[in-house]
Amino acid sequence: MQALKNIWQYEAAAKEALPEDTWAYLFGGADDLRTKKRNSDAFRNYQIRRRVLVDVREVDSRVTLFDRELRSPVILAPVGMQRLFHSDGELATARAANDRDQLMIVSTVSHFHFRDICSQFEKPPWFQLYPTTDRTITSRLVKTAEDLGSRVLMLTVDLPVPGNRESHLSSLMEHIEGGTDMPNVADLADGETVYDPSMTWEMINWLRSQCSMKIVLKGIVTAEDAELAIHYGADGIIVSNHGGRQLESDLASIEALPEVVAAVKGRLPVLIDGGIRRGTDIFKALALGATACCIGRAFCYGLAVGGQAGVTKVLSILDEELLRDMRLAGVTSLKQINANFIRRKPAGDYPQ
Repeated sequence: MQALKNIWQYEAAAKEALPEDTWAYLFGGADDLRTKKRNSDAFRNYQIRRRVLVDVREVDSRVTLFDRELRSPVILAPVGMQRLFHSDGELATARAANDRDQLMIVSTVSHFHFRDICSQFEKPPWFQLYPTTDRTITSRLVKTAEDLGSRVLMLTVDLPVPGNRESHLSSLMEHIEGGTDMPNVADLADGETVYDPSMTWEMINWLRSQCSMKIVLKGIVTAEDAELAIHYGADGIIVSNHGGRQLESDLASIEALPEVVAAVKGRLPVLIDGGIRRGTDIFKALALGATACCIGRAFCYGLAVGGQAGVTKVLSILDEELLRDMRLAGVTSLKQINANFIRRKPAGDYPQ
């Protein structure tokens, strides 16, 4: 594991370490995987305009999000059923995040109960909510998260039904139907689902009646929905296409980010996930207006290869790359990274 130097190498090592069906679940996406691939490829459509002759001996990557200071803008996105990748699953991920004081968002469909994952933290993680078709269960999930000290509830809004995941949906369902433990929703009755095709914007008002947590919407990719999120009182947005697992849109998260940022006009924090593999990817997202960046598959590659130590290594690689790239670009704090440091490639350049 020590010989692995970047996230791409961790990806290759994870593929070797995992059973074929598990790898298909981790790596896979919707339809022909074009959107999943574009998430990473599209970062190459943006170029960094570096500055020189800046004193970069001291560089600060801290960011404040909902009154919590984070040591890094790299956040661990919600990923379900992590014991498929390592026996310690979310507990190993949580320990790595806690040791590095980095924010983790815990999935509704985690393999360990949210209570057990919270026990690994000095500062409670965020909770990601799949709404479920049974609102009694949804209400319990929200109350449990708040009672355990979570200050932010992240509602996934881009999964009214599962995407066409031909490469892994059947194997995923086999895991679930074979008794894969999801203790947060253990009381979900047969025929009920963790997703809800009837959910509308009124869900935000309902959640407000259930808790006092901040509400962040994950899955916004248009200016129209960003405006609606603000209208209905959301506290934050995550620009995301669900890792390319839902609609085969051919629209990368990084390509959707500028439109959402322009619509928000600084009224609430805008985060992003999808395809982040390098410190330069993070730098570009911040330059385009993101407050922070979420990683999913990347940390799971580390989990698959080395458990807690693997997650720690992946986080350290990305943080170290970002700090180096900040120095090379001529900035000493995240606040200095803005649109002046980036431009889009001329039309016709690869990839388009």
